Amino acid sequence: MTFPADLKYTKDHEWIKIEGDTGIVGITDFAQNELGDIIYVDLKAVGSSFKQHEIFGTVEAVKTVSDLFIPVSGTILEINEKLAADASVVNNDPYGKGWMVKVKLSNPAQVEELLSADGYKVLVG
Repeated sequence: MTFPADLKYTKDHEWIKIEGDTGIVGITDFAQNELGDIIYVDLKAVGSSFKQHEIFGTVEAVKTVSDLFIPVSGTILEINEKLAADASVVNNDPYGKGWMVKVKLSNPAQVEELLSADGYKVLVG
């Protein structure tokens, strides 16, 4: 399992990579491993706005459906359209091609409330 140090993490197993005033969001390697084979990802539309920790979509695996929680407040700028055709990309490359949404941050200070890679490693044991 990998825990890239340049990302921030939530206790709900999402990650965010900050690029200026934009964040790229996905689920962690741990989360995709726990879920098993992911077969469908349902994301809210571009332009949707969320407060920190609100649900921005769901991910469906063979045996379960799990909510996705936005790590920081913001507005969706882009969704990963490739997931509609092949949701298994999340299993194969959760920190790369398996990203889910790009968001414009409305409160960048919230990033500091998230877990570091080391903090997330402790959380998942």
